[in-house]
Amino acid sequence: MLLNYLRLLLLPFSIIYGMAILIRKKLYDWGLMRSVKFDLPVICVGNLAVGGSGKTPTTEYLVKLLAGYKIAILSRGYGRKTKGFIVANGAATAETIGDEPLQYHQKFTGVTVAVCEDRVNGIKQLKENHDLVILDDAFQHRAVRAGFNIVLFEFRKLGTLQFLLPAGNLRDVFSSRKRADILLVTKSPVPLLHVAQQAAINELQPNANQPVLHSYLKYGDLIHLYHNESRTLESIKDFEIFLLTGIANPAPLIEELEKFTKTIKHEEFRDHYAFKNDDIKKLKSVFLASTKKDKIIITTEKDSKRLRATGFEDLLVDLPVYYLPIEVELFEEDKITFDELILNYVKSNRRNR
Repeated sequence: MLLNYLRLLLLPFSIIYGMAILIRKKLYDWGLMRSVKFDLPVICVGNLAVGGSGKTPTTEYLVKLLAGYKIAILSRGYGRKTKGFIVANGAATAETIGDEPLQYHQKFTGVTVAVCEDRVNGIKQLKENHDLVILDDAFQHRAVRAGFNIVLFEFRKLGTLQFLLPAGNLRDVFSSRKRADILLVTKSPVPLLHVAQQAAINELQPNANQPVLHSYLKYGDLIHLYHNESRTLESIKDFEIFLLTGIANPAPLIEELEKFTKTIKHEEFRDHYAFKNDDIKKLKSVFLASTKKDKIIITTEKDSKRLRATGFEDLLVDLPVYYLPIEVELFEEDKITFDELILNYVKSNRRNR
C-alpha cells in the first residue's frame, strides 16, 4: 500500500518523462534525429515495459528458427562491468558481457554474441561477417532503424493500468507499438480461450497489417548447476523448494513450481542482481536448517550464469542446486504466421554474398 502511494507521488515525473519520450519520438519520425538503416536483415526484439516480458526466450526461438544463417546477437549487456564493443569468447563471464548474452553464448555454438551500448557501432562491426543481426532489447533505441520489430506484451498485464517510469514500469508510450511488425503476447495461459485471445487484440488495437500473435512458456528438465545431471519437475513432487531469483518477474515460475509443491521459500532479488557471498551463505544456512528430507534449491537459467561466474562453487557444489530452463512456443496457427513472416523477411532482405 505504501509503495502505491509513493508511486502516486511520482506521477508528475512520469508526465515529464512521457513528454520527453514523445518529443524524442517525433524528432526521429520527422528525420531531425538520425536513424541508421543497414543493408542486412536486422530483427529487433523489445517491449515497452522494464523487463520480464520474455525477450530472452523469444530471442532464443529466433536463433533456432534461423539456424541456417550466420547469426549475430547484439545486446547492451545490462549489468556488465565493462564498456564498449565486446565479442563473447571462452573467457566471457556475466561480469564481462552480462548474464543474458552469456546464456546465448553458452547455448548456441556458431552464433556470434556481442555487446555494445552503441548499437549502430555494434552492427557496423558485425555486419560484414553475418547474414543477419538480432537486436536484444532495442526497440527504444531509435538510432538503429531495424528492418523487423517484434514487440512483446505480457498476457497478464494487458488490461491493467500501467504508468510510465518512475511511477510505473513503462519506459515507452503505448502508441509506440504502432512501429512494430509483430505484436507478440507472451506467457499466455494454456489452453488459450478465444475470448482471451480477442481481448488481447482489442487491448492492443493493432494496425491492419499488424498481426497479434500469442506465445506461452514451456519448461524443461531441471539441470544441476555444476554436475552433468538433470531431473524432471515431476521428480520433485511435494519437495520443499528453496527458490533463488534475480529476475524481473518470477510469478510465472512460481506458478509452474506450485503445480508440484506448495512449500516454496523464495529469496527474491531485483533483475540482474549481482549475488554476494552473504546472500549465498544465508540461502545455504536456511536450506541446511530445514529438517525436511526431500528438499532442493532452484534458480533460473539467467541467474545460474551469475552464480557460476562469481565463485560460489565452494558454497553450493555439494548441494542439490538446479536451474530450470524455459522456452517460448507459439500456438499452432500463430507459429505458422510468425515463422513465415520472419523467414520471408530474412530471405527477401539478405545481401547477395
